[in-house]
Amino acid sequence: MSILFSRRQVLASGVAATMLPCLPRAHAATGAKRLTAGIRVIEVNGKPARVFHLTGPDGKPGLRLAPGERFQTRLVNETGVSTIIHWHGQLPPWTQDGFPWPQTPPLAPGATHAYDFAAVPGTYWMHSHHGLQEQSLMAAPLVVRGVAEIQEDRQEIVLMLHDFSFRAPEELLAGLTGTSVAAAGAMTGMMENVPVPVPGAAMPHSAIGMSSSMSGMGSSMMSESTSMPGMSGMHMDLNDIDYDAFLANDRTLADPEIVRVERAGRVRLRVINGASASQFWLDLGALTGWVVAVDGHGVIPVSGRRFPIAIAQRLDVLLDLPPDARAFPVTAELEGKRRRAGIILAPSGASIIRLPVMAPNRAQPVDNSLEARLRTTTPLVSRKPDVVTQIVLAGGMQPYAWSLNGEFWPKITPLMLTKGQRIEIELINHSPMAHPMHLHGHSFQVVAVNGLPIHGAVRDTVLVEPMPGSVRIAFDANNPGRWAFHCHNLYHMATGMMTEFRYEGIAV
Repeated sequence: MSILFSRRQVLASGVAATMLPCLPRAHAATGAKRLTAGIRVIEVNGKPARVFHLTGPDGKPGLRLAPGERFQTRLVNETGVSTIIHWHGQLPPWTQDGFPWPQTPPLAPGATHAYDFAAVPGTYWMHSHHGLQEQSLMAAPLVVRGVAEIQEDRQEIVLMLHDFSFRAPEELLAGLTGTSVAAAGAMTGMMENVPVPVPGAAMPHSAIGMSSSMSGMGSSMMSESTSMPGMSGMHMDLNDIDYDAFLANDRTLADPEIVRVERAGRVRLRVINGASASQFWLDLGALTGWVVAVDGHGVIPVSGRRFPIAIAQRLDVLLDLPPDARAFPVTAELEGKRRRAGIILAPSGASIIRLPVMAPNRAQPVDNSLEARLRTTTPLVSRKPDVVTQIVLAGGMQPYAWSLNGEFWPKITPLMLTKGQRIEIELINHSPMAHPMHLHGHSFQVVAVNGLPIHGAVRDTVLVEPMPGSVRIAFDANNPGRWAFHCHNLYHMATGMMTEFRYEGIAV
């Protein structure tokens, strides 16, 4: 989706963008916010790139809701291609979740679709679940403010992270799988609008276009596939793709966003890892912060200057700035590398010093060191589970294929649920790579990490460390429907690492 343009084309695109508000708009229901999916041009490393955008009625990325406000939104598709947007971490009815089931197909070009459900307060985000559009920046913040946050009287700053490539996402996937771009594009079509899964019919690698060898892979694709010692002493794979840049609020650290703050100011920093295949360490530099929420849900505050954040996870960090006129960089360092992105917090009169794009030292692999320390402020009611099961995460780089319980999407066996059940799932990683696992339509509590029982955080996305890593989660089956459960590394999901949790009685 990322395409180079001439300067004349960039200027023409800018003129067109200024004219968009003058175009006729679909009639919106009373109180509904307009969310526009469209095309924009940004500059990355001095080059123009054509990417997607999701823009709210205020002209800013995404949506911001007031306390108690419903999610009443009309999504208008001005991209020229089909799309569907998932409200990551929210708990809508399953037909409004933004996943491309046969019953809820993508939105056609020029079409509009209405959504209306009770919003869950906290830091969330939205992204495309159509093909690989998320990689081309079809993603944006979704912030639902709570009453307590209003009373805090803190400046709210959103820091959204992305990984960026000038190559088309299908080209990236083709390089990973050793296939053609056309075959990679066909492979992504199997992530959506598929027939009802047949229980027990696992899909062989060849059926999804997998190559039995990696001989067709370009060397540049894998230049950041890194082996590093893991937490258990084994080796792990990191960073499937050699990205051209890493972005913080759409900008590189060579030209970072300067966020104006007050001296001795009080800040709530909402950090969203919207990257498609990259995990980071949030580095607060000279500041000490307190993590008070993860994935939108409150935790007992944990202090520190450096925190891991896996793909699709969010951190709410409180910062109390000192009274002097210094600028404070806040960076995100790519695991296993020195590369980083970030923003600068700067009070009036502060001297702005640009940081090198490369950090002084290589970052360690992102792990569950923070996860093991987190304790929720809203634990599940204690009860015995009705269903206890395991899901084994497996796969590898050669061939590039990733599975759950030995099955590859869409030929999977759904986990059948009954409303009212308490579910406990042990996620066991048999692969050399960490996997950020995301459940649609539900929040779960982390109740064990690597075999250690905890009264952990309430989340929607949890990292499972490489073999022999494990995480146990618990949730209540209280939202009937069809729900996706998948690795949030976009390319792991595209090559099979997804399954379905389906409630009894739901028509398919």
